[in-house]
Amino acid sequence: MSASIVIVGLGSGDENQLTLGVWKRLQSAKTLYLRTAHHPVTAWLDQQGLAYRTFDALYEENDTFSDVYEAIVGELLRTASETEGEVIYAVPGHPMVAESTTMMLRSVCPDLGITLEIIGGESFLDQAFTRLGFDPIHGFVLLDATDLESHRPQPRLHTLIAQVYDGFTASEVKLHLMSTYPDDHVVVVGHQLGVYGEERIVTVPLYELDRIDGYGNLSLVWVPASRDDELRKRSFERLHEIVGILRSPEGCPWDREQTHASIRKNLIEETYEVLETIDDDDPDAMVEELGDLLLQVLLHAQMEEETGAFDVFDVLEELHDKLIRRHPHVFGERAAEDAEEALHHWNAMKLEEKKSQGIDPEAQSVLSGVPRDLPGLMKAYKLQKKAAQVGFDWKQAEDVYA
Repeated sequence: MSASIVIVGLGSGDENQLTLGVWKRLQSAKTLYLRTAHHPVTAWLDQQGLAYRTFDALYEENDTFSDVYEAIVGELLRTASETEGEVIYAVPGHPMVAESTTMMLRSVCPDLGITLEIIGGESFLDQAFTRLGFDPIHGFVLLDATDLESHRPQPRLHTLIAQVYDGFTASEVKLHLMSTYPDDHVVVVGHQLGVYGEERIVTVPLYELDRIDGYGNLSLVWVPASRDDELRKRSFERLHEIVGILRSPEGCPWDREQTHASIRKNLIEETYEVLETIDDDDPDAMVEELGDLLLQVLLHAQMEEETGAFDVFDVLEELHDKLIRRHPHVFGERAAEDAEEALHHWNAMKLEEKKSQGIDPEAQSVLSGVPRDLPGLMKAYKLQKKAAQVGFDWKQAEDVYA
């Protein structure tokens, strides 16, 4: 008989959430593992006389959750390869919702010839939708409290943040949300949702999120969806919307009349104003002036969006690809020990880009690539710098005359 692992979901509450199919598999299990005994169903399993082992000791032996999950998967694979019959592995909630070990087993079992079966149980999401009273079809995002760095809050969507294990994690969640929401924005904390006699739902202002008690394995935070555009003022999408409104028939008469040519000089003026804030080492002024410069980019892109040529998101995509492409020492396999070598890679990639566009760099003038509309002094500097690269450079004026 081939090795076999069956992952079953225990639901997020007490034994009343167990499905009949899961209960039958638990009863018939000869080898039963629980990811953790810290679950409302465990006492019921004890009452029914089921024998099981847990992986709770691994949480004490390892420093990170990823190390714990790797150790659990390793033990399950070893046991399955040495055991007659199937190994039942019971996890909280639904095996396919916020369960890292399931995804790890799915990725390795086929290559090892181990049969993997997954039997769902009621997840904490089911209880959240029911007990908190919102319909996810209106827009919903699920986040892991231990991995929020790469996720900017989206106020228009209902947001559930799971795995808020303790007050420290709640503090991290609070700080993350404060990047978008005001300190007094109302959020909801759910403890033990669906567990009879232990469920607790608390509504608090955001600044108090880490000051309440009761956080544990079955705690989550809900941020209700909002149509308040003030909450989106740190969003690039909202800024794009505003510029589109200004240029629309219902927008600003002045903005509607502008063309690339009419605001051309503004781009130069705003650039110099940014340079002034840099020279003055004035961060507050820099924030404002960089915003004014960004507005010029958005306006020019909006004008092209209206013709169907491109939009500002095409600009972002082009910049994204260029930054990745020209930094092979960061996003690729090349190395750069210092700034000079990094610059070499940048210029090398520029040459490759020209060749891909059908341009022969060797056939171009050494002085090519200097913008024709630069101010005179800056243009002279750029031309001399390029000329110096091929030896057209002297230390004394007399040598130039000669």
